[in-house]
This record gives sequence, structure tokens and C-alpha cells, in this order.
Amino acid sequence: MLIPVVRLHPVRSAFLLCAGMLASLLAVAEPARPNIVLILADDVALMDFSAYGGEAHTPNIDALAEQGVLFANFHTTPMCAPSRAMLLTGMDNHLTGVATIPEVLPPEHRGQPGYSMYLEPGVETIAARLQPLGYRTLMTGKWHLGHGPGQLPNHHGFERSFVLDASGADNWEQRPYLPFYRTAPWFEDGEPATLPEDFYSSAFIVDKMLEYIEDLQPAQQPFLAYLAFQAVHIPVQAPREFSDNYRGVYDDGWQALRTARWQRARDRGLVPPDAPLAPMHPALADWDGLDATERRLFSRRMEVNAGMIEAMDHHIGRFIAYLREQDLYDNTLFVVTSDNGPEAADPADSALMRLWLQLVGYDATSVDTLGEAGSYGFIGPAWASAAAGPSDLFKFYSGQGGLRVPLIISGPGIAPNSLQPAFSIAADIAPTLLELVQQPVAEVMTGRSLLPLLRGETGQVYPPDAAVGMETAGNAALFRGDYKLVRNLAPWGDGEWKLYHLATDPGETRDLARAEPALLAQMQQEYADYARRVGVLEMPPGYESLQQLQANSLRVMAANYWPFLLGCITVLLLLPVVLWRILKAIKTRRT
Repeated sequence: MLIPVVRLHPVRSAFLLCAGMLASLLAVAEPARPNIVLILADDVALMDFSAYGGEAHTPNIDALAEQGVLFANFHTTPMCAPSRAMLLTGMDNHLTGVATIPEVLPPEHRGQPGYSMYLEPGVETIAARLQPLGYRTLMTGKWHLGHGPGQLPNHHGFERSFVLDASGADNWEQRPYLPFYRTAPWFEDGEPATLPEDFYSSAFIVDKMLEYIEDLQPAQQPFLAYLAFQAVHIPVQAPREFSDNYRGVYDDGWQALRTARWQRARDRGLVPPDAPLAPMHPALADWDGLDATERRLFSRRMEVNAGMIEAMDHHIGRFIAYLREQDLYDNTLFVVTSDNGPEAADPADSALMRLWLQLVGYDATSVDTLGEAGSYGFIGPAWASAAAGPSDLFKFYSGQGGLRVPLIISGPGIAPNSLQPAFSIAADIAPTLLELVQQPVAEVMTGRSLLPLLRGETGQVYPPDAAVGMETAGNAALFRGDYKLVRNLAPWGDGEWKLYHLATDPGETRDLARAEPALLAQMQQEYADYARRVGVLEMPPGYESLQQLQANSLRVMAANYWPFLLGCITVLLLLPVVLWRILKAIKTRRT
């Protein structure tokens, strides 16, 4: 049987061929995956960015907030490394190996499961999960998740990295900021690195990231860029061109600032209109009791703090401008947050710290040079309490001031200019990013994707009966619905469990433990279940994180400065002999 041959007109044949090819391409084509930019500030309070009502000028971060979602009820742990571990892995910090920070780790916990102080084998970062999807993965800034063999970013999914593995360091040069460290340990792609002479942390972190992204061009693969800034971690340092913008802004003192932030929080919907303001801790100094010289020094410290935030925003603006120039901005997802609340440490309270600052040549008291190279800035507990307003306490502690921080998510497919009041935590970021690139959430992740919130599909990702626990160095919290169970250790807490209704009392001013004993007992049991599930270790009797920091620092100082100490001891031992010989020689000459 002959099969007839159908002859088509050449134009029609070409048209059908092109149509078939186009249909094939459309059938297999997938939407372009977005670039992801994860911006992590250090010790930035909920209201430090001007988008949240802060005094610092942050127009670039504000623009991202206007184009995306500003979260009003986002929580981290109260310490840097545990929060970073949660952020990158989507897991509770105890399950990652970073239950606390090495600086305050008690000897009893060293080497225990979950307390290795680095990301343990099998724990995968979001970078490691994105790499198989074709993402180029880049990081610059603070790591603080281990620097031993296999512990740096290049072993955890980051293709390129230039990182600091310490809780902090100087922002102007390569030098440590605590006696706990002998050096400022910077690494590039896993190898020890040296900083350039014109180094300033926020500028360098952006410059290096731009260098890495530039090296990718003209590759069409999407990228993950993780910029982990040092702003505004101690030492608080900023160029004068930024810090001088805040002359006089803080001259009314810390109580005035705390009240003003509480008022702005009510106006912006961050707390209910009738939410009470928690009083400042009674151990804090009274602004009115300071003399003029002390007030000027304290005011300048906050001016530099605001300047350092503005400097970070300025360099973020340079990064965004580059993405726009390269036509990368429109397909880039931005996540901006902080690792915990404001830092309250006051080095002047520690004789050990004062001695070390003198030994290494840091100046913490000269108003005229504060923020510049060689200076050692910090805001201390009173300003930290004010900056944390309208919340209670600050970094290291599980009051809302230590846990509740800003979160902004902006980019393709994200509804613009919206305020999201739903409860969320740091471990939610990684699963959210996976779902945004159309990947399933890993079973080991304890966080939950926020994508339903971002799409407006639900009003909450944690139902009212979900119990969410957190713990670092004995300071603990458990959230369930509108309630929070919390315990804070000395010196700023009393070690007792307290119960608060955050929906009406976000400042934690009214303890409901006695009024609702059944609920208290139930939530205590839920916390015990959480602690057992993730492997929380109870702290040794009498433990205080600041005392442990000093003890650990003394041990490190003894190792770092033993030649100097040995020399001092030798001089002290030989001094009587030398003096005896001198006196004997003088006596001999006289006779």
C-alpha cells in the first residue's frame, strides 16, 4: 500500500517547524530562579532601622521594606552564633552544634552533643542546598561558626567566601576586640587572609561581594549572596561623615529615647496602642545623675552607633546600585535581618577588660575620636535598654529586647509595603528560601516556610497550640500563641520562670505566673519536652555568662601573653636580689 506524500508550502513548513520548537521550549522551560541576597546586621535592635522608626538614616533598607514585607514579630536567639546557625540551616541551634557561643561556654559543656561550637557533620546550610540547583554561593563578613578543619564556609556550600570567624573584630584594621582572641581570624576560601590597608568593615564586605559577583559575569546562573555585616557589634566604629549626622540626637538621654521608641512603635503598629512600656532596670544609671562630661561621652557613643548603621546602609546602597546596573535587581530576592537585639556589655565594668584595652592601645573615652581607628566604642546597658524599646532587656537575654528583631523580605512575587504581624523565628528563613525556589523543605528543618504569609494565603504559620522553644546559656523562652514563658539568669534576670501575654503586654510588664498557674505548669512541661528533644544542657550552679566570658578570656590571655607574664614574674622575683646587690655595692663603696 502506498502512503501518500503530503507536500507543504515551504513557508508553511517553516512556520510549523518554528511553532513546534517554541512549543517544546515552553513545555520544558522553567521560570528563572531568583538571585538571593541575605543581609545580616549584627546586634541591631527591632527599631534601629528608620523603616521601623529608628533614628539612623537607612534609605536603602527602607526602600526594600516599601517594596516588600516588614515583619513585626520575628525572633532570633539572643546570641549571634546560635542565631546564625538557625538562619543558615533552618534547624534549632542545639541540633546544629551551636547551642551557645564559645566565649561563654562552661567547661562542663565542652564537647557535649550540640555544644561543639561549629556546624556538625551532616548539618547542611542553605548554600549547600542551593548549590545542586545551579546556584553560585558567595559569602562575605562574619561567620562565627567554627574555623577548624572542615568548619569554614567553603566546607558548608559556599563557593567563594571572605569571612571573620570570631564574635567580632575591629572595623578599621585586623586586630581582635576581646582578650578571648589573639588575632582577628579572617579567611578567604578557607585559607588565612590579610585585610587591605584601607579596610572598613561595611565597605569591604560589599566590595568583596561585588568582586565575587563580577567574577561570575556573564554567567547566567543565579547566585546566593550572604553579606554578614559587623554593624553594630562592639567595637562600635564609624566614619565621621556618618556619625556626625547625629550630633545632639541623643542628648536627652536613654529614658527619653526608650519612651520615644515606644511611642513610635505604637504609631507604626508594632505594639498595640495601649501596650504598657516596661520600666528600665533599677540597676541602670539615671541620666539626670550624670555630669556634663559623662553625658557628652554617652551621647557620642549613640551617635557613633547610629552612624555605623547608616554607613552599613550606604554600602548596601552601593551593592543595590550595582545589581541595577547589571540588570540583576528585578530578579533578586532580599532578606534583611539582625542576629539578636542590642549589645549591653560595658567593658569599663571589667578590670580585666580595662587592663587589656590599655595593653593593646584601645581608647574608649576620648569623645573627639570615638568611632575612628584606635577607638573602642560601645553603648552599654542603659542605651541598649533604650534601643530595645518597647521591649524588655537586650542581647544575651530572652526578654523580647534580645529576641525580637527586624526582618524585611523583598523581591519578585512579594507584595509591596505590607506589615506582617505573625510570629516567626530565625529557623524559618532557610525553608522559606527553599520554597521560594520551588524546592521541598528538608525534613530535618525545625523552622517553617513563611511563603504562605508572603503570598497572603494565611495569617500565621504557627497555630495557637504550637510550642516554640529557644535557649542559649541558660536564658530560655517558650512561645505558644499569644503567651510567652521566659527565664533570664543573673545579672539582669533572677532565674525564675515568668509568664506573659504578649498580645496585650509585648513589653513583658505583667507576670501572669501566679494568676495562671495551670498554664504556667503546662508551658513549663512543653519547655522541658523541647529541651529534651533538642538536647539542652542545664547550666552549672551559679553560672553567669559575663563571669564565664572573663574566666575563658583569662585562660586565653594566659596562653597568648605567657612570655609577657613570665617576664613580669621573673622581674618581680629578681627585683629583691637586684636591689640587695645594688645596696650592697653602695655600702661597699662607702666603706
